Amino acid sequence: MAIIPWQRIWNEDEAIRRFSPTGALLYLASLPYRLIVSLRNYLYDRQILKSVKLARPVISIGNITVGGTGKTPCVIAVAQMLILSGRRPAVLSRGYGGKNPQPVNVVSDGRAVLLDAKEAGDEPLLIARMLPGVPVLTGARRSLTGRAAIERFGAEVLVCDDAFQHRQIRRDINIVLLDAQRPFSNGHLLPRGGLRESVSALRRADCIIMTRDEHTQPLHPEIARIADTGIPVFRAVHRLQEIVTPSDNRRLAPDALVGKKVCAFCGIARPESFRSILEETEADILSFIDFPDHHPYTRSDLDALKDTFEPLAADFWLTTEKDAVRLAAYPDFFRLIAVVRVEMRIMPAQPSFEEFIIRRLEVKN
Repeated sequence: MAIIPWQRIWNEDEAIRRFSPTGALLYLASLPYRLIVSLRNYLYDRQILKSVKLARPVISIGNITVGGTGKTPCVIAVAQMLILSGRRPAVLSRGYGGKNPQPVNVVSDGRAVLLDAKEAGDEPLLIARMLPGVPVLTGARRSLTGRAAIERFGAEVLVCDDAFQHRQIRRDINIVLLDAQRPFSNGHLLPRGGLRESVSALRRADCIIMTRDEHTQPLHPEIARIADTGIPVFRAVHRLQEIVTPSDNRRLAPDALVGKKVCAFCGIARPESFRSILEETEADILSFIDFPDHHPYTRSDLDALKDTFEPLAADFWLTTEKDAVRLAAYPDFFRLIAVVRVEMRIMPAQPSFEEFIIRRLEVKN
């Protein structure tokens, strides 16, 4: 798809300082945004604005950039880790893209998935499907969804998705994800760049995970300085776990794509990361089409994809799990695709990420 001017500016390296009228206007627009974010953080830091303390430990998983750092796989991995340690987690999400207006929406009660992608949003629905037995709730105020998870479902630990900037509830562990390739976007705040808040906000983190850290490159100087203060920095990679065909629920190993002709499409924040995963399989990528993040697919979109893909006679039409939950409403197209399931693997460290989390929870208890 065509890249619009502001996307080109966001994709610039942070060291580039090329002048453009669009860039100048976006920079001016970022100044009031910076003021508002700084003022809000100042008020919370000085406890003029109060954070609500919930009755159970809260783990926040977030970032300081817009999208694409792997929060959803991390939420799933942390919840699974908590289950293995004998704890009962619940996941809280704002439910971006969900149309249900209720203050507390139960996507899953731990026994069954109760809402669809249109009501819940694609990411909460994906989390609910990947975590059977774990309640998943959405709502704008996590103090309300957190209390509901504790009182109605007996949650022992609350895992908050995309909550680093959501300071209305006190968190016991702040996990911040940064993309190892571009940890700070182009170095500018919204809307001039992809930063939600300044890099100095990382001082609120309890640990940092560098995602997509395929080559364990040296840490960015700013992150190295933060690590020197005692904040642990872990490294993680994303790996293709399996390919699932919704039509017959077959599960194929990653090597099933070796040498195969594939067409692929996605609507995620970092489409290049999906393409990179496919390239690693040594598949022959005949066509790759990307849509905006959280794209609400329409019948015309799917007809256009079919018109593009069918003449190519590919062995697989591939998409991501996040996209697949939005496509279930179109069963005729849904049966034609195969879904790429990706997992986050946090690299070994001393102490390990699991040990760090469990120790922190034990201290909080």
